[in-house]
Amino acid sequence: MKLSTFKFNLPPELIAKFPAPNRDESKLMVIHRQTGEIEHKIFKDILQYFDDKDTFVFNDTMVFPARLYGNKEKTGAKIEVFLLRELNEELRLWDVLVDPARKIRIGNKLYFGDDDSMVAEVIDNTTSRGRTLRFLYDGPHEEFKSALYALGEMPIPTYMERDVVPEDTERYQTIFAKNEGAVIAPAAGLHFSRELMKRLEIKGCEFAFVTIHSGLGNFRDIDVEDLTKHKMDSEQAVIGPEAVAIVNKAKDTNKQVCSVGTSVIRAIESTVTSGGHLKEFEGWTNKFIFPPYDFLVATSLVTNFHMPLSIMLMQTTAFGGFDLIMEAYKLAIAEKYRFGAYGDAMLII
Repeated sequence: MKLSTFKFNLPPELIAKFPAPNRDESKLMVIHRQTGEIEHKIFKDILQYFDDKDTFVFNDTMVFPARLYGNKEKTGAKIEVFLLRELNEELRLWDVLVDPARKIRIGNKLYFGDDDSMVAEVIDNTTSRGRTLRFLYDGPHEEFKSALYALGEMPIPTYMERDVVPEDTERYQTIFAKNEGAVIAPAAGLHFSRELMKRLEIKGCEFAFVTIHSGLGNFRDIDVEDLTKHKMDSEQAVIGPEAVAIVNKAKDTNKQVCSVGTSVIRAIESTVTSGGHLKEFEGWTNKFIFPPYDFLVATSLVTNFHMPLSIMLMQTTAFGGFDLIMEAYKLAIAEKYRFGAYGDAMLII
């Protein structure tokens, strides 16, 4: 497959800047892979498509307030710092992106907060934009993390083209988020409300939780036309014994295994036996899925409507079939579906 085959014209007004008033009341397009039938529903109608012992696999990562604004020493130049991950807890070392990168050199000090209460020193240049910062903070680690996060804001995607609002603190986070480490919310999971989860539970559905700390690799531009030459950024993933047991029981009893999001489907496809059973995993995955691809675990997929040329779109077409999904995207644009992390959803069954 070529990169250019995933290009389409997306009207800017269809990119969702804010979430639907209620999590489970976004629009839902249901795509039947075998027949090609497409239905238009509301997200909470997803109940109609699952029965007793069908299993949903959710990503329980927690997004942290990763975007900070500071000033460079001496010049006072404004600097945006995007926290990616903590490299060393004891030394307060963080892997970050800085913008504008050209102004930042090794040895520069950066100041954060109205009173410059948080100071960081640049100690390494890892890429053109990436840096390693050492935060100069005396005190317990938990106190440091609290102080650092108090200065940050939720890292909503830049394509929303707006400032962060208080609502984002709750809505750019799933209701089951518990393991901190993501800088991108698992968007498909944002549609699940407590009421909907309860109704699925009453219907007998099973829930398996895995942790994938989604990074910016999903949004990184692909700069090669031949997709086999693209190298994915690695994401940290944890698939524990409880999730493995729940998913494999569903597989053995011919029940549905629904992957909630492309991050989940990438993680579970990274650790699977040839017979389609899930294995425990703790580490990093850089699996890049694009058509054609044979999925061994998931039988259905919940995902949002993605941007042109995006990795998430490629994974979605791999699961649903390129022609069918691209036709569905044309229909979504005609029917004014909303795109992006706060947009509408698609169920592929």
